[in-house]
Amino acid sequence: MKKVDIVGGGIAGLALAGTLDPSQFHVTVYEHRAGLPAVGTTLAMWPEAQEALASLGILGAVRENSPVIRGGALRSATGVPWLSVEGQNLVGVARHTLLRLLDSAVPPTVQRRIEKLDAVPGDAHLTVAADGVHSLVRRSVWGQARSAKLTPCLAVRGVIAQEPGSETIGEYWGRGDLFGIGPSSGGTNWYASFRSRMGPEEIDVGEALAVARRRYAGHSQGIQHVLQAATPETSLAQRIWTTPPLWRYSRGNVVLIGDAAHAMAPNLGRGACESLIDAVTLGKLVNTLPLYQALKAYNHQRVLRTQQYRIGSSLMMRVALAEGAQPLRDKLLDLAAKRKSKAPGRSKTSQ
Repeated sequence: MKKVDIVGGGIAGLALAGTLDPSQFHVTVYEHRAGLPAVGTTLAMWPEAQEALASLGILGAVRENSPVIRGGALRSATGVPWLSVEGQNLVGVARHTLLRLLDSAVPPTVQRRIEKLDAVPGDAHLTVAADGVHSLVRRSVWGQARSAKLTPCLAVRGVIAQEPGSETIGEYWGRGDLFGIGPSSGGTNWYASFRSRMGPEEIDVGEALAVARRRYAGHSQGIQHVLQAATPETSLAQRIWTTPPLWRYSRGNVVLIGDAAHAMAPNLGRGACESLIDAVTLGKLVNTLPLYQALKAYNHQRVLRTQQYRIGSSLMMRVALAEGAQPLRDKLLDLAAKRKSKAPGRSKTSQ
């Protein structure tokens, strides 16, 4: 039995533990936090991520517990719709639900160890870094120059019990801020992002909500309704961190997956999806190929794609949170909305 150490028991780590062949590998998952998160903010599962969930045998359960995201609109800060966005068979799953179902897919032979490592385990056939944007493994093996990078943006997000009206669903772009409203299981999932000096560590959620309420006081009534209903107990607040560029995710017998490899801004909604795809791809390759060939194939299949998403999400964050260029951005979106409404076979009400 070959020993595999997975550092990190989040989405990527559990998905990999559920994919590796228990007849070939003795797997240990190291996770420094016990239990599941209490706040169930929603993650959009794109079709390829759903395929990964299907290979783990949990796609049906995810769909049973999650709403379908049928689309929404890109809107101005006051709520005027610019562009409609059609759903692409996306499923919105609560993070704690996804983690619970991924945990159920892990074979009982996998050893769980609840501890915070201060050094990378060194005696395994394969060591996998699934320990997030602040990855100990990445810093230890790739060097401190590959430490996480702090952005100037704060993310505040949560859920409320009331379901969203169709006229409020979408993403709102203001001057230096954005706000999103969408469905969650039994309520509304929301998220906000804007530049802030809060943190970066130990951010008080109640204080962050108060800042957000002041920040969005002049925005649409839909946004203000959500923020008034939000509570610290069902919300999260954290600064946004990203990883620097990496052009290879393995060194020797150490490999990076998920946010440890390519933590990105949340603006494309691909972070959790790509973590799942990383894990299932790596697991299937390691199950069927010698380790050197498996890691070579993993790099070939995953590095370029995920680095493109990392760059694209950063660019999208700059556009969505534009300040000086915000009037020009809004004017261009206004023109695009008018041109689309005048296209043959469409009416303004279809927007």
